[in-house]
Amino acid sequence: MNFTYTENTPLAPYCSMKAGGYAKYLVLPKSESELLGAVGYFKEKNEKYIVVGNCSNLLFPDGLYDGAVIICTAVRGISEKDGFIEAYCGETLSSLARAACDASLTGLEFCYGIPGTIGGGVYMNAGAYGGELALAFVRGRFLSKNGEIVELTRDEMGFGYRKSIMQTEPLVLISATFKAEKGDKAEIRAQMDTLMAKRKASQPLEYPSCGSAFKRPEGHYAGALIEQCGLKGVSVGGAQVSVKHAGFVINAGNATATDVISLLTLVSDTVFEKTGVRLEPEIRIIK
Repeated sequence: MNFTYTENTPLAPYCSMKAGGYAKYLVLPKSESELLGAVGYFKEKNEKYIVVGNCSNLLFPDGLYDGAVIICTAVRGISEKDGFIEAYCGETLSSLARAACDASLTGLEFCYGIPGTIGGGVYMNAGAYGGELALAFVRGRFLSKNGEIVELTRDEMGFGYRKSIMQTEPLVLISATFKAEKGDKAEIRAQMDTLMAKRKASQPLEYPSCGSAFKRPEGHYAGALIEQCGLKGVSVGGAQVSVKHAGFVINAGNATATDVISLLTLVSDTVFEKTGVRLEPEIRIIK
């Protein structure tokens, strides 16, 4: 066994919401080899397992996750050649943006400040400010359900709004390659700084959260609907609809995962009752 694990480990310290239960086994692989070894080991033991990144858009319910949680934030490495950037699953989306900027490549500025990793970003086709990963994605290396390493191109990824094939197929991203265009480094840096300033001005970054709590409903904005329904500042336990941006649910103080899930349900039901629009959580609740 080329990796180590701990047992009955709290997950809240590893999750952006700083809430959630604990894992029967917790693995923090530091390389592709350790990641592949961990998946193979728990498969062989017939243990349930999940491979995740920064846990910035997901929530483990209170109680026990009866299996292995494999957190890949230390599986890192990033390189650029001829406009192509290859990044391992544990690299952050901000690191991807910085690598593109360093190489005077434009098109990935929107990634700057998104708190997730490459793995999580590809899983949900992360995006912001009019950009999304699908536009730059070229190919990815994956571990298949059969334990084989396979390569998928953009056309094979089933990308859509906050969607990819990874949500329906048991694929584990190892690394991904993105393509960006030549640009002016100073302009790229300025655009990244502008987007970061927008985030800081409009989002409650001083509190633990999972980013946007709900997907954007067609023809509407989730935050505007929530505010329109008078839900800004509404709380369940320690979870609160942010008064700074109604599209965010924050941990305002010792929130449990149950608090967060209950508040998401309350907001979705209230908005549906008052507007007829059903908000779907963007936060992934792990079963």
